[in-house]
Amino acid sequence: MKRFPTPSAILPGLSLCLAVAASGLALERMEIALIGARPLESLVFAILLGIALRSGIRLPASFDTGITFSAHFILECAIVLLGASISIGAIGAAGPMLVAAIASVVLLSIAVSFTIGRLFGLSPKLAFLVAFGNSICGNSAIAASAPVVGAEPEDVAASIAFTAVLGVVAVLLMPLLSIALKLSAVQYGVFAGLTVYAVPQVLAATAPIGAVSLQTGTLVKLIRVLMLGPLLFVVGLVRGASGQRISLRHMLPWFIVGFAVMVMLRSAGALPDRLLPRLSDLSTLCTTVAMAGLGLSVDVRSLRKSGGRVVLAAFASLLALCGISLTMIAALGIM
Repeated sequence: MKRFPTPSAILPGLSLCLAVAASGLALERMEIALIGARPLESLVFAILLGIALRSGIRLPASFDTGITFSAHFILECAIVLLGASISIGAIGAAGPMLVAAIASVVLLSIAVSFTIGRLFGLSPKLAFLVAFGNSICGNSAIAASAPVVGAEPEDVAASIAFTAVLGVVAVLLMPLLSIALKLSAVQYGVFAGLTVYAVPQVLAATAPIGAVSLQTGTLVKLIRVLMLGPLLFVVGLVRGASGQRISLRHMLPWFIVGFAVMVMLRSAGALPDRLLPRLSDLSTLCTTVAMAGLGLSVDVRSLRKSGGRVVLAAFASLLALCGISLTMIAALGIM
């Protein structure tokens, strides 16, 4: 059994990660103050700052344990807390046909995006991260799936950094695309909910079109996010069963159990409403600290090797997701 590090070993690296995370949060607030929006989230700033530090100076070896602790254990805690933001009550509101269609789009998108990633020469783990992020919820899905598949910090950093930029571009272009394609408010809401990466980005992409698009897009997006837990469980199950030794820890990681418990508690109304925003903020903080740890684990030279391929693969995957989503909208006759 793996030995848990001592607090004294964790403290130097953890303190550095907290400082980098705080800087990322400060930059996000500056963004909001200057332009009234946050096209780049704090976790993206944190991972970029971490990469810059790791690549620019030689960190003492005493920082390594705390950095690893932040990039793994704190990330797993963030995944558990993320479950409190999801309620399965949204499924009943959408109807079984739409839910089945959303699930089909997500599964097909993962398969197509993974294939595209491999065709562009990405490693299997990196292709999976790009596919998972593209198909479910961007950075959050990448961060959540990384420990399940045992992804390298370089792969996580590359997929998050370049997918984040692509997500911002998508938010800016999606409203124009809805006009060009002459989509109705409901059609565009479904389209944005299926294709835009993060929930805040869905709000930003649909708000210019109107309240109907915003409400529809948010509902579709939440159902899409709801698939994160079950799919991570399946991935863990397959990964554990594919090795020479079938480990319960691989098939059912503790943080996936915690995620499911939090979803059930939220859905049953066992979590007070006043507590939900605090849990969401804590999840964001933990994710930002974890991304700082991942950034501090990455040498920028490793990103240069795969950067161009990741951008092309992510862009091609997003185009494929758009095509799949429009096909589904037409097939269901959504007006």
